[in-house]
Amino acid sequence: MTSRSARILLGGLCAAALSTSIAVAQTRPLAVVNAEIFDATGAAPYRGTLVVKDGRIVAVGPAVKAPRGASIVDAKGAALIPGLFDVHTHWTPAGAPAVTPKIADAYLASGVTTVNDFHQQPESFAPRRAWLGTLTAPHVNFVARMSTPGGHGADWADQATTRWVDTPESARLAVEEIAAYKPDAIKAFTDGWRYGSAPDNTSMDAWTLKALTEAAHKHNLKVLTHTVTVERGKVAATSGVDVIAHSLQDEPVDADTIAAIKVSGLFYAPTLAVYEPVKPGAKPPTDPDSPRNVQARRKFGYALGNVKALFDAGVPVALGTDAGMPGTPHGPSTLRELELLVQAGLTPSQALVAGTATSARAMNLLADRGTLEVGKRADFVLVAGKPWETITDVRRTERVFLDGQAVFGPGAVRAPANDRPTPPTVKASALIDDFERADGRTSLDTLRLDDFDGGRDRSLEVSQVITREGGGKVLSVGARMATKDDASAGVLLPLTRGSVVPADASAFKGLKFAVRGDGGAYVVTLVGAAGRWTTKVEAGPQWKSVELPFTAFKPVAVRGEAPAFTGTDLLQVGVEGERAAGTKLWFELDDVAFY
Repeated sequence: MTSRSARILLGGLCAAALSTSIAVAQTRPLAVVNAEIFDATGAAPYRGTLVVKDGRIVAVGPAVKAPRGASIVDAKGAALIPGLFDVHTHWTPAGAPAVTPKIADAYLASGVTTVNDFHQQPESFAPRRAWLGTLTAPHVNFVARMSTPGGHGADWADQATTRWVDTPESARLAVEEIAAYKPDAIKAFTDGWRYGSAPDNTSMDAWTLKALTEAAHKHNLKVLTHTVTVERGKVAATSGVDVIAHSLQDEPVDADTIAAIKVSGLFYAPTLAVYEPVKPGAKPPTDPDSPRNVQARRKFGYALGNVKALFDAGVPVALGTDAGMPGTPHGPSTLRELELLVQAGLTPSQALVAGTATSARAMNLLADRGTLEVGKRADFVLVAGKPWETITDVRRTERVFLDGQAVFGPGAVRAPANDRPTPPTVKASALIDDFERADGRTSLDTLRLDDFDGGRDRSLEVSQVITREGGGKVLSVGARMATKDDASAGVLLPLTRGSVVPADASAFKGLKFAVRGDGGAYVVTLVGAAGRWTTKVEAGPQWKSVELPFTAFKPVAVRGEAPAFTGTDLLQVGVEGERAAGTKLWFELDDVAFY
């Protein structure tokens, strides 16, 4: 048996190098001289000097001189461009490399200085932001997720990660509740089309989407959508969406849709890199004429053509990749997206503006970054060659600066925390959850997670705190199992908020709790930053006390590797059951604690 939420958590945590650079006060200005400056404002490149003080550009231009006492970086004719901005990423190991600092390094090595992360649960935003302040990595905007019940994005994890809405009322309520976590934007999964290769998911109706965008805009939150069909592109345009974060790819975009998108002010980030049929370095398919491969090439052709059609009509094109999805690596995929924008018909200089100024403008950050102008954040890249003429030159990154600090290339400095795969641990508390809090949170002040199978057909789970015979509260979990072989349902109890900071439970001997259930077996899981360990218990209708020494938990091998248990990096404790398709499951849980 596997725990889907636990697998997702491990992906999110390993990817959680979501970070900004450590702010370091500059004791003297920095001057980059003899650079060919492409400032992304629309001006032609020119030979000049850029001066930085305290993380901001204080002077830039052809006549600017390096101030006395400044640290000098001689560009020797290299191109100087703004840091790249990827508006659509998922910080997961699927985009490789899997270790947190390496993901950060991969972005910086490619000149990517800002990203939007679409992958994390809002409960994790605050602890991840705290971690960001200790790391050297791109600036990260956290994007909260919403979908319809049964929609794309709702087919994995529970509503702590992706809220399910299907009426205007539920959309407005969800925005209000999510706004408390201070997201930087909201992603709405509005299009249920599964590219013709799987059954369609549900789609969000126009009035729900409009209510969602209106509520988000009241909180000054941009709304980006998973929209992949021409018909739904027009719905997005008339519903107040700010950015379409995928390609319209089911057919050529028509004149009416182009006009609706243009008049709405929508930005378009086509994520061509994730849809490229044969990705760089991959082997061509052995069956290129199979229906699936023919369809993939056809969709990609529509995607390329629609980028050009929308751009020519005046729709602003931003850069997004969906990096973190399989075959779409962090960092290099952003550079590949620039190349694919040129393949679609943009000029190299237009593609560079898309990946810098337009992406910043799409997120309402152009006043802060995206161009090389006085007052802007000093995020910039030195590149060998002239990428505004030959776009592949973007791969010739020489040096990268974040907030005026060198983070890649000669003189680069990484924060000491980048050598750790996780934040520093905290000491685990004995009591994990006695289910007595009235606000629905654990005794550790963390948010319980429903843990049930993923996919289009999902088990239906209800978990709630109820009164135990004789007094006190217990957690009741009930589920109707989906019609499939691996149907499961259960609960995860995070040991720290958002399951970001690991807890050190090595001072304890094991895990104990009280349980009763339907007479079947249940899997008890310890989820750690380095892996998962499981054991089984059985429980009938009578309450029983269970003590499980840590030695009873066996590692779950991943790619042939079985992590050794130390108890020093635990994130969650879980209990779940697997039952036959279409049957029901129930159990009750109380007084979960380390002993």
